[in-house]
Amino acid sequence: MHVQEWLETVPAVAVYALVGLVIGLESLGIPLPGEIILVSSALLASQHGEIDPVVLGASATAGAIIGDSIGYAIGRKGGRPLLARLGKRFPKHFSEGHIATAERSFEKWGMWAVFFGRFVALLRIFAGPLAGVLRMPYWKFLTANILGGILWAGGTTAVIYYVGIVAESWLKRFSWLGLVAAVLVGLTSMLVLKRKAKKAGQNLEEAEPQPS
Repeated sequence: MHVQEWLETVPAVAVYALVGLVIGLESLGIPLPGEIILVSSALLASQHGEIDPVVLGASATAGAIIGDSIGYAIGRKGGRPLLARLGKRFPKHFSEGHIATAERSFEKWGMWAVFFGRFVALLRIFAGPLAGVLRMPYWKFLTANILGGILWAGGTTAVIYYVGIVAESWLKRFSWLGLVAAVLVGLTSMLVLKRKAKKAGQNLEEAEPQPS
């Protein structure tokens, strides 16, 4: 069943809760399709008056900020052993190469890696826990977390909602295009990061001392 069609079968309050929960879990480090759920819900809000886009955007923003904050606390407490455990549990997402790529982003951009990471599929999962592991000062993390959460979650909701309103005659077709676009953006981000992660992994292997 189409994601949006399934969402149409549940009450508005359940949609708000689902969006906040999925985005929150994704933000604290669990690979889930937060962006697809958000896009589908925003499109649904543009078609049905029962769903308030302001409440939807607020739910998504709260989930993003709270999830990232919990991820930060878990990462700060768990340290690098946590990343090792996540690597065993989610090898496609928390491989050594992916972690190395994310760490370089943090070294280069600092707190803004948390902000910009909100717009990249894999970095959305990494940002909170990795910031905690690297012991980024919490005030810096929180500032970037709030700004990124508001702009990504609130901005995505607003853009998709108003595009849906303006393109009402194309709504059914756009619902598919919106989901396809979200998937393509996510896949592109993952492929770019995967390529960088693979290169980072090769560099790490070359840098390791060879046994004599």
